[in-house]
Amino acid sequence: MDKQQNILIIGAGLCGSLLALRLGQRGYNVTVYEKRPDLRKVDISAGRSINLAFSNRGIKAMKLVGLEEQVKALCIPMNGRMIHDVKGNTFLSNYSGREHEYINSISRGGLNALLLDEAEKHDNVTIHFNKKCKSVNFEKTTALFKDYESKSEFVEDADVIIGTDGAGSSLRKSYYLGKKFLFSFSQDYLSHGYKELSILPKRGDDYRIFKNALHIWPRGSFMLIALPNLDGSFTVTLFLSYDEGEYNFNNLNTDKKVLEFFKKEFPDALAQMPNLLEDFNNNPTSALGTVKCSPWHYKGNTLLMGDAAHAIVPFYGQGMNASFEDVVEFDKVLDANLGNWEAIFKAYENSRKKDTDAIADLAIDNFYEMRDHVANPIFKEKRKLEMALEKQFPNEYASKYSLVTFNEDLDYREAMLKGRAQDKAILNMLSDGDIDLNDDLKLILGKVQKETQEILEKDKIAGLK
Repeated sequence: MDKQQNILIIGAGLCGSLLALRLGQRGYNVTVYEKRPDLRKVDISAGRSINLAFSNRGIKAMKLVGLEEQVKALCIPMNGRMIHDVKGNTFLSNYSGREHEYINSISRGGLNALLLDEAEKHDNVTIHFNKKCKSVNFEKTTALFKDYESKSEFVEDADVIIGTDGAGSSLRKSYYLGKKFLFSFSQDYLSHGYKELSILPKRGDDYRIFKNALHIWPRGSFMLIALPNLDGSFTVTLFLSYDEGEYNFNNLNTDKKVLEFFKKEFPDALAQMPNLLEDFNNNPTSALGTVKCSPWHYKGNTLLMGDAAHAIVPFYGQGMNASFEDVVEFDKVLDANLGNWEAIFKAYENSRKKDTDAIADLAIDNFYEMRDHVANPIFKEKRKLEMALEKQFPNEYASKYSLVTFNEDLDYREAMLKGRAQDKAILNMLSDGDIDLNDDLKLILGKVQKETQEILEKDKIAGLK
């Protein structure tokens, strides 16, 4: 491909800034337009997650652009889930039986700022802020923008336009409204929303609760989670139905009701949150949705990437990691030297879409697991067994969570198929009494592998694989 071609990227979030950096490193002329102010100069995080779960697929992307060590400085390792029951009792459920496998809490703003700084070091990369994309003419490869500062509108053209403008993508909306080709689009919302809260640090940047874990208060139909920040605080998120149950976002409309809810369901968290009412009243309640669409591209002119192509709910901690992996996979396709953008875009979507569909489905699965199953006795037994198998046989067994999170060279779809089969095999055998935690682990491993393979074969015959 001609490296002198001009690439226009809509959106300078995590995916857009990483893509700009990588394309800049490859020598393309890149222009990025972002509707928000420059986050390095203005705080734009109000009510939005300020930290994210960062794991192997994201790390692989940082290695690609040479930023692995700089990003590590922004990370807080989380070795497992710290489960809090209603009485305040806790237990730690590790993410893996292998000690070197853990996820990280990372600052969204800090990581985004680093990527923007690195991208702008390249003379062939230019980033503009406060410029909202209103629509894209995907046939002419032009985009209409509004300048929030001058209030004027202007049109930009390019050889290629890539939309990394999130779940509300203007490029995707233009595909849908343009009706120039067959475009499939779905946007499915959970009945639950979320609200960001916080646990402030003690004096001296000390942590009020255990630092190196993702904290979960599972309550069946709703839950609270907390991730650590470098300043000693925790970002706390309440996931709750809008209108179902004794307590929901619609009826938590007075300070008295909010305090009553937290005293009953999350007393140990409330004890660490003297700022609860301020956060609850000031921060918005936001929706949780999954976006799937196809095709992601129009001929060789335009392409959707990241959340613009496949927004997912946050319950597998893979949203950012999946978007970063998009850039890695796109980079591989560029290496294939296919000769023109249409061939590149087609090959990229053909190899990638099945995996983004898979992680979207897994994220929904994990919503139910986190809010309910983690406290279920048989689930606890399954996790104990999986941790023992991973520790005893690190090269022969990996749980579904490990397959997805720590095996960055395994496609999401393959991880999902194998992981679901393993889960089904273990739960069935535990329920039927065919295996027991006191049995010989080598014997258990053999049974699990045999039953898993039989389930995979049945799924293949049934056309599910």
